This record gives sequence, structure tokens and C-alpha cells, in this order.
Amino acid sequence: MSAEGQASDDARGALRFATFFFVLSGAAALVYQVAWQRLLALTTGVGVYSVAIITSAFLAGLGIGSHAGGLVSRRLSPRRSLQAFGVIELAIAAFAAGSVPLYYGLLYARAPALYDGLGRATVTHFLTLLPPTALMGMSLPFLVRGLVRDRDAAPRTIGLLYGANALGAAVGAALTPWLLLRFLGVTGAVLVGAAGSGLAGIGGLLLASRLRGDAPTASPAKAEPVATGRAEAARPFQLWLALYAVSGFVALSLEIVWFRVLDVTAKGAAFTFGTLLALYLTGLAAGTFVSARRASGVRRPLAAFLACQAGIVLTTVLAHALLVWLPADLPGLARLSEYTARSVGVQMEPLVARDFALVYLALPLVLFGPATFLMGLGFPILQRATQADPVLSGHRVGLLQAANIAGCVAGSLVTGLLLIDLVGTAGVFRALAALAALMAGAGVLVAGERRLAAPAAALLVLALAFPGNERLWLRLHGNQPLSRSLVEEDAASVTALTPEPDGDRYKLWVNGRQNSWLPYGWLHTVIGAVPALVHPSPQDVAIVGLGSGDTAWASGCREETRAVTVFEIASSQPRLLARVAGQPQMGRLQAFLADPRVAIVPDDGRRRLRADGRRYDVIALDMIWHDGSLSTYLYSTEWFRIVRDSLRPGGLACILARTPRIRASFRRAFPYVIGLGENLVVASAEPIPLDREGWIARARSERVMDYLGKARAREVAAFLARGAPERAVPPTAEVNRDLQPNDEFLRPLATRF
Repeated sequence: MSAEGQASDDARGALRFATFFFVLSGAAALVYQVAWQRLLALTTGVGVYSVAIITSAFLAGLGIGSHAGGLVSRRLSPRRSLQAFGVIELAIAAFAAGSVPLYYGLLYARAPALYDGLGRATVTHFLTLLPPTALMGMSLPFLVRGLVRDRDAAPRTIGLLYGANALGAAVGAALTPWLLLRFLGVTGAVLVGAAGSGLAGIGGLLLASRLRGDAPTASPAKAEPVATGRAEAARPFQLWLALYAVSGFVALSLEIVWFRVLDVTAKGAAFTFGTLLALYLTGLAAGTFVSARRASGVRRPLAAFLACQAGIVLTTVLAHALLVWLPADLPGLARLSEYTARSVGVQMEPLVARDFALVYLALPLVLFGPATFLMGLGFPILQRATQADPVLSGHRVGLLQAANIAGCVAGSLVTGLLLIDLVGTAGVFRALAALAALMAGAGVLVAGERRLAAPAAALLVLALAFPGNERLWLRLHGNQPLSRSLVEEDAASVTALTPEPDGDRYKLWVNGRQNSWLPYGWLHTVIGAVPALVHPSPQDVAIVGLGSGDTAWASGCREETRAVTVFEIASSQPRLLARVAGQPQMGRLQAFLADPRVAIVPDDGRRRLRADGRRYDVIALDMIWHDGSLSTYLYSTEWFRIVRDSLRPGGLACILARTPRIRASFRRAFPYVIGLGENLVVASAEPIPLDREGWIARARSERVMDYLGKARAREVAAFLARGAPERAVPPTAEVNRDLQPNDEFLRPLATRF
């Protein structure tokens, strides 16, 4: 075999070896992203601004690392670049191994002052995420510099590496919620990720040791843009940076609204985000792999890239529009309407295959499968247009990735914090369709790409004709009637009121799950009224979670109560309630919203209780679904201890403990617990005098009977009559912990008590 043939075989073998380890690197990165975001959300809360800051800090670190890695790679030989990749992955593994004690044990538990205020929290998140994310961003530029030997092979090599990393990330995104967090908890999941990074690092060092030849560390001449043939002149590299930045803005904006649609459809399950990312990244990887083998033959990269960008938005906006426009009785849509009308969605036990396939496979593939494939398709084309010199290959990949990530950061902040609040999800689809039409139109007018005229026109039509926000969301709430239903959306949630068949009652939905009813029923009334009646003089009451307002309203039944503070992240909920408060049957809701004692605080309840230092006589935890995303933070032993420490002497906490783990977690935090039947428990840090007759007398007082109504007061009294002390929870009982979110991920219960 000739030396040239041997070198070619060595290059192919090295590429196969590298892609395998880059799969591990991508999988580990997604494990870290999911786990670290959970941990850091504890420091600043799970509200929209907190999540946006954490996401932006994560992306900013990646962008800085991509740019820095590209700059350094210019000065390194291929062997040294591969060695650098290996060292970087080992450094990521080392950081990850100590990240849980750092982020949770130190920053969250012992340094809350670092997150006091939005500005300080932003700086702290950025600085604490910068070391690992910058290292992650450096990995692709170094790997590209180590493996790209000639410019003709650059699109294929870079595309295969990028696709392998995306495929690994898809695996990590799927495994993290379905297996790692469910069975190993946060610490175990991160350690699995660290093992993946460590293996990738060892692989990089082994690959460097096997490299036979080497190349110069500096380019002999200034590299010019790639000439692409007579059909299209070379374009300035700065143009491609700008286009890829806009592409990042569009991609992240679409990811936000895709997650919103799928989250509401899947009804707020903890598995939704990881599943969405897995499908998103699988489509990205598939498109990249297909394009990597053909990109070198593309003669008009600008036209092809702009066509991909137009197709990304066109296919997904059209799919979402058809979801609303097509008749609801079509077979697939009829099944979807039947599913979305339910109170809860897919459950692990029993797992209904048909529901899982509909919500987590079929619907996402229809709504954004083609778009993610086109995203991947454009990446090797971008490399075809911009790679001119193997020595500069890592540098240019780093610059392009940094530009794309800058666009992603802008998309996260503008769309997540501004556009959804202003125009809703439907408005975001319209805005992105208009932006994509503008890009395609610019390709026609400036670059003379006439083939882009048709998609530009189609995008413009879709931007004008896309269905309104209420039509979109009511289709995803069981195809509810537009005339009798109400929807409000903000960056935190989608809330809706839909009529019951009898027309006299509404169901309240939060992110696709039924949360309560209007007019007020009995369950939430009991949760609010019971601790207020057990306490001898509840002057200051706190309620975590607004819902229909029933729990908070009932908690104000005592004349002694002077303040009821309600913590609620979603600002859409009070707006929605205000829209129906004037209806004849909503007298209690109207009285609640007009009560001068009531203050609705738009904030994360856990963060606010921990940070304020204020003490209350009663804290009632309004019921949320235990398998909702991040629900562990309102059902863990650590949270219940925060509640305990936020009570005044003799203060009471109340919760509806719907699972054995929630009950055990609550009882583990409080030494004195009263059970009242139907999983309702009241607890305190001090002994609770068992005075059932006194409690019932308060429930039957004129003030309480007039406030609650006689029927509801009798129901409350029936619960109070069953009050009895409960024994301490045994040490072997399973609980929910911040780092072990068992109920959130529906882990099977191994022990009972």
C-alpha cells in the first residue's frame, strides 16, 4: 500500500475512534446540563428569570470556550490538539466529580448571599459555570484541528464529529430523566457523566499517541474563503458568522416554544424536557450525518444554507398551524383531543404504550422532526463554505460555534423573557416566520437566489395567517370551545379555564394538567381552613401556590388573620382568575381577590421563604402534582425543614401528602404531626394540643360558617374530628430528597411504613 493510502486509512481509523469518544463527551455534557440546572435553580428559584439566567450562563461559557479553543488550536499541531482534547475531557470529569458538593453543599447551603439580587446572581452563575462550560466549548475546535488534514475532507470530518456529539447528547438527554435521575439521583447521574468524560479524555490521549505524522503549527499563508465554483462566488467569513448567529437565535427560540407545546401536551411531566432534547438532538444528528457525506459537492453553499434556514421555520410553523386548522375528528387529532382532555398524562406505572407513542414520539416528530433534520443538514454546508485551511479549521469552527451560541443566548433571553410574555407562543411562531421570510427575501434580493422566493412568500403568509394563541392552546386542552374558554400565558406557564359539561363550573388547568375547579369545591378549602382552625390565633398565613385561590381564600376564615401571603411563580394565574371573578357564581373568588389582607407575590415560594427570614403562624402548601417537573423541591425533606424554620413558635404547616414518600418526608422534618384522614396532615416543631372539640367549635362559629358556607364548614369540621397524633417516621422509610427526586421521576417504592 502507498504512503498516501496508508495515511488515508489512518485518517479514517482516527475519525472512527474519535467519533466514538465524542459520543461519550456529548452524552456527559447533557447529563451535566440537566443536573447542574436543577442544582443551581435552588439558589435563585425555579422561576423564569432564574432559569433564563442559568441557561444563558451555561451557553455563554460554551461560547467563550469555543472561541478560546479556536484561537489556541491555531498554534498547536494535530497531535498536540488531540492531547489538549484529552486533557480537557479529563478536567471536565474532575470538575464534575466535585460539582454536586460545590453547587449544592457549598453555594446553595452555605453561600446564599452570593445570589442576593438579580445582578449578583447573574455574575455568580456565570463565574461558577464558566470553568466546566468553557472547557466543553473548547473540545470541538481541538478535535477538528487534530483530525482535519485537507480542506476537501473538512465538511465530512467536521460534520461527522458534530453529528456524533449531537447523537451522544441525545442519548444523555434521554437517559438522564428516564434512568439516571430516577434510579441514581442527582449525584449518581453526575458521576455517570464524569465517567463518560473521563473515558473520552483517555480516548483522546490514546488517539494522540497513535498519530503517525504531524503537520505545521502555523499556516504558511493567509487562508481565503473556499471557492465554490462558477455557480457562486466565495462569501466573506463575517457573513457566515452573522448568518450562523441568526440561526442560533431561531433555533433556541424554536426550542423554547417546542418545549412549551410539548410540555402542555404531556401535562408538565418531569420526563418532558429530556425527551424533547433527545428527539431534537437525534434529528440534528441525523441531518448532520446525511449532509456530511454530500456537503463537499455542494456548489452553492449560501443558497443551500439559506434554504435550510427557511425550511426549518416553514416546516415547523406549518405543522403547528395544521394542528389547529385541521378538523379535530381526524383519527390522529381525535386521539390527541381525547388525551389532552384528561386531568393527567402519561404515567410510568402502568405505562400505556399508545399514549407514550402519541405524546413522546409521533407528535414531536411531526411538529419539529423535519426542522431539526434541516438544522443538522445546514452545518456541514456551513463548513463547506468556510473551511479553507486545515491549520485554521479549529479556529473557524470555534468562531462559528461562538457566534451561534451568542445567537442562542439572545434567543433564550429575548424569546423566553420578553416575547412569550408579550405575544404568547403563537406570536413567537409568527415572529420567527417573519424573520425567516426576511432572511430568504434577502437571499433573493442581495444574493440573487431566486429559488428562495417561494419559501419567503410561504413564510410571510404563515406569519400573517397563523392561528391565535387561544385557538392554539384550546386545541391542546381537549379541543375546547373558544367562546366559553379562557387562556392566559406568560413565560412561566399556560393557564386555562374550560367549562364543565353542565356549564356551571370551570376546570382550571396549569401547563396542561387540571389543578382545581371554579367555583370553589371542598378539597382545597379543607387544605386552607384546617390549619387556620387548629391554630389558636393565626395572624400571618403563607400559602405556597395560588391555583384557583381556594386554599388561600379558605385560610383567611379566622377573624384573627391579618395577612395572607400567596407565593405563585406564574403571573398568568391571577390574570386568568380576574377575568371570571365578575361572573354571578364567582362571589367567593371575587371576595378573595378584593380582600385587603391578601398579597399575591410573583416569586418562587421556596426561594422566598428561605431568603426573606419572615415567620408565619400557618404555612399551607397547596397541592401540586408530585410527578411534575421540579416538583421535588416542594416535596423534599429539605424543603419541609425550610417550612418548619419559617414558622413562629407554635406555628403549623399543612399538606395533602398524596404519596407515602411525601408523607414520610413531611414527618421526617416535623417532630409533631396530626393526621386528619384523606392524607391531610398538620405538623409543628412544638407539641400540638389535641383539642378536637375546640377546633370543631371554631369551624361552627358564626364567622367561619358565614365565610366558608355551612356545607363547607361541616366538611372541614369532619376532618377536624378525625385528628390524631401520628408516630415518628421509621428510619427505613423512603423519602424525597433534593438530590434524590424519587416521586418526581416515579421511582417504584421499595419499602413501606
